[in-house]
Amino acid sequence: MQNKKRKIITQIGSLPFKNIISSVEYSLKHDIPFLPELPKLGDGMLEYIKNPGQLSCLKEFKKHQFNIVKIQCVGPATLFLSGYDDEAVERVCEHFFVILNGLKTDEVIIFLDEPALGYVPFDFETLWSPIFETLKISFGNKFKMVFGVHVCGNMDWDKLFRSEIIEIISFDASPLVKASGSAQSEGYVAEKFDITLSPLYRSGKRISWGISKKEDIKDFQKGDLITPPCGLGLYNAKYCQQEFEKLNKIAAESMG
Repeated sequence: MQNKKRKIITQIGSLPFKNIISSVEYSLKHDIPFLPELPKLGDGMLEYIKNPGQLSCLKEFKKHQFNIVKIQCVGPATLFLSGYDDEAVERVCEHFFVILNGLKTDEVIIFLDEPALGYVPFDFETLWSPIFETLKISFGNKFKMVFGVHVCGNMDWDKLFRSEIIEIISFDASPLVKASGSAQSEGYVAEKFDITLSPLYRSGKRISWGISKKEDIKDFQKGDLITPPCGLGLYNAKYCQQEFEKLNKIAAESMG
């Protein structure tokens, strides 16, 4: 059951399901419903961007009325690293336009998924700015928009803390780096980084904490979010339900 007063738990986006209705119903349980992406139906981020806006769950998702919702798209910096050129910005804009057109909500959190942003050798904000400005001009009178970015690995976090165009920083607060074996074995070694130690930490930003356990949250503040560490597209339905229950319990016990 969605907690309509609390606005803390949401997810990155990808799910392992093949059933569209089940995927949307799962999303609706969260404080902030998110637009599901189903890689098993062709919604991998480097796949859907070939046909912007063509997401499996979009039609079903738009049947619902929201007070707040989260949507996301692979970011233009990631597309550049993947071989795209100047069309990267255009494709991201087109994807968001299709999603936002006809979306019934009071507020929308818009994330760019930039998993390897720490490896980008150029000023990524020059790619983000035209996207956000275009969306503000086109949809700013329809609903409130909040912009954020999701990053998987480590990076110079001060680059994001000093940003004037994003409000939320989403990151994996409990990453594991695979050496060998399984996730429960000694083959995985923790690569911890504490963004609270960054010189420009916070600088007015909200944090979306991607967690595996409650202790991964170093400094929860009003307006922050909690999510799984990354998308759940590689897992199964049982794991997804366990993740939701865990996030819900942590939010209820620790953040209200």
